[in-house]
Amino acid sequence: MRKLTAKQKSEIEVLTKLPDDKINTSDIPEAVFTDQAVVGKFYRPIKKPISVRLDADVLAWLKHSGPGYQRRINDILRREMAQGNKRR
Repeated sequence: MRKLTAKQKSEIEVLTKLPDDKINTSDIPEAVFTDQAVVGKFYRPIKKPISVRLDADVLAWLKHSGPGYQRRINDILRREMAQGNKRR
């Protein structure tokens, strides 16, 4: 991200002094919220370290695809969570 110019800084200073109802926001599109948001695109959930016991063959299968097996576990669980939410 580039640093702000002096002109941009002064414009922001003027805007911060204006009451909200005096700022023209007509060119800003309305926010649309959807359940089709992609996790990880703009939002990174907080990670919590845990200990989990998996069957050896399941762990071997996850590790077979290379590094990132913990992310794959999380992806699988997230998919299941999302499908469970759709069924309700």
